[in-house]
Amino acid sequence: MPERFIWSDFMGIFGMCLARSFKLFERFPVIHFADVMVNFYERVLQHPNYYRQFNCSDTLITVFNCPLEARLMKTRFADLWSQYNYLFYVIEGRKIWHTAHKSYDIGKETCVFVRKGAWIFENFLDNGFCVVLFFIPDEFICNTLKTRSTPLHNAIGKFEPVMVLDKSDALSAFFLSISSYFNDAHEPDRSLLELKFKELILTLADNPHNAELLSYFSSLLHEPQHVSLQRVMDENYCFNLKMEQYAELSNRSLSTFKRDFEKIYKTAPGKWLLEQRLNHALRLLRDHHKTISEATFESGFESVSHFSRSFKKRFGVTPSAFRQEKSLNVIQ
Repeated sequence: MPERFIWSDFMGIFGMCLARSFKLFERFPVIHFADVMVNFYERVLQHPNYYRQFNCSDTLITVFNCPLEARLMKTRFADLWSQYNYLFYVIEGRKIWHTAHKSYDIGKETCVFVRKGAWIFENFLDNGFCVVLFFIPDEFICNTLKTRSTPLHNAIGKFEPVMVLDKSDALSAFFLSISSYFNDAHEPDRSLLELKFKELILTLADNPHNAELLSYFSSLLHEPQHVSLQRVMDENYCFNLKMEQYAELSNRSLSTFKRDFEKIYKTAPGKWLLEQRLNHALRLLRDHHKTISEATFESGFESVSHFSRSFKKRFGVTPSAFRQEKSLNVIQ
């Protein structure tokens, strides 16, 4: 079939690119994750020697290298966040994306769109992970969609943080055209890169099989600002993000974020986050039988001691006491 032929050509071309990238990587040190939320976009952008990459404004294309990725990821789990959406195609390997409410097991030959926000990577250290990766800001998506001759319908439905996309002939042809840039020593002009990013957005928007993604695109164009802020908070409260990072995810300055937040929730962001994290930790202990350490870090707390103090102050018992059978009915 034509589609199978195109995708196999694409993977073959990028396989050669990855081999060359690995030779470059051997001359540079290994990065280790810190015990904080790492900005995925900035991590990639700041290390062009690890990944061949092209960017224009805040959009960026890169190749993530298999052996490189295996050596960078020294732990099974990595806490990451990005202020930009990203799309990727998996050439080789497997990872699990853990979001606040669901996990997504992503493997070879899968095309995926991930909305901006926080997540936990679960890495499989016995093999690498090769992807072609595109970072795409909300503003770029909106500006591109506004140029469509046929406006996107205002039909906002449900959409997940991680969306598996339909691999259409048009999308496979786009990836094949991008692969030539990584084979060429000459870097393409930024205006050409911008056109390719626009082509990607319009190609995705033209495919009715990507209904979930189209719903998200529609929300960017038509959704009220207060709804988008609520979505950011509801989907990311259990990650240990700074207030400035929540503001960035909601496309606001810190002062505007705090002001808008208090208008919507009638309380300060810090108080709301603490309450949501404690309730989430309670559910993890009660319904999922998590350990205290697991509940601590899966709820966005920095330390077990901070979590234990806050839990006792809120619920009247320590987490360890709550986990004991005699305490299961203490909290109604």
